[in-house]
Amino acid sequence: MRIIAMDVGDKRIGMAVSDALGWTAQGIATLERQGDRHDFEKLARLLEDHKPDRIVIGLPKNMNGTPGPQSQKVKDFGEKLQKLTDAEIVYWDERLTTVAAHKALISADVRREKRKHKVDQIAAMLILQSYLDFINRKQV
Repeated sequence: MRIIAMDVGDKRIGMAVSDALGWTAQGIATLERQGDRHDFEKLARLLEDHKPDRIVIGLPKNMNGTPGPQSQKVKDFGEKLQKLTDAEIVYWDERLTTVAAHKALISADVRREKRKHKVDQIAAMLILQSYLDFINRKQV
């Protein structure tokens, strides 16, 4: 099963894809947002290239588990995305993934300018790896 994950923000969408066995996540792209028409055209091509069975979208939550202020925007995005694909869309808790992504890039000594463009892709990888670990534990 091929799975794509997305870290959806107002300025960028970070994306990652699973390996064919569903064990590991690899970053594939960061889309600079330029409006729905542009964004969904690019996403349609990406979905055509990777043909995912499932799309995991990071859902922003507060530390107490309640929906964060961006949650509704992300769900609205997911509803629009669903019109482009037959893939199942799953929302996954993304708490602290961006913080962890920043820390990983800083510890790897990535310059600030490059971090800005990679952090969303790394966050998508962390979201996807968390999801893959969960479903793989469930199957054992």
